[in-house]
Amino acid sequence: MFFFTRLLISIKVQVKGTSVFQGPSALNLDAKGRMSIPARYRDALSEQYQGHVTLTRHPDGCLLLFPRPTWEAHREQIAAWPIQARDWKRIFLGNAFDVDLDSAGRILIAPELRNAVGIERDIMMLGMGSHFEIWDAARLAENEANAKAAGAPDVLNNFSF
Repeated sequence: MFFFTRLLISIKVQVKGTSVFQGPSALNLDAKGRMSIPARYRDALSEQYQGHVTLTRHPDGCLLLFPRPTWEAHREQIAAWPIQARDWKRIFLGNAFDVDLDSAGRILIAPELRNAVGIERDIMMLGMGSHFEIWDAARLAENEANAKAAGAPDVLNNFSF
């Protein structure tokens, strides 16, 4: 029972200080490949996480941006995947870059990551709860159009507001 109580206390402490990120932001990369973090997220990333974030690739063709502690938990899980998942480990771990917000609230997106997902200038940053997705704006629009054309998956049959 003591272990279970300590586990619940640990979970509460971890959840209490985290932000939930949601909503879209239309952004532009500057000539050096830097992206300004929107003000509504900048304070949380700076204060709660000291501006330490991690970028990596997602197989859907976007980038994932995690607060560093959130990424570190994912990284441990991914590193423990079996050898059969080594290609997926390469996608996530092999493409991870630790970056820090600069004094202007920007992050540099490495050329390797920009090229891998086709990001040039116009991007969309989507808050996805514990992390963000960063998309080339045109590619996201195309992806959403394809999803709508394909119809809703079965898991959404009973979904309503």
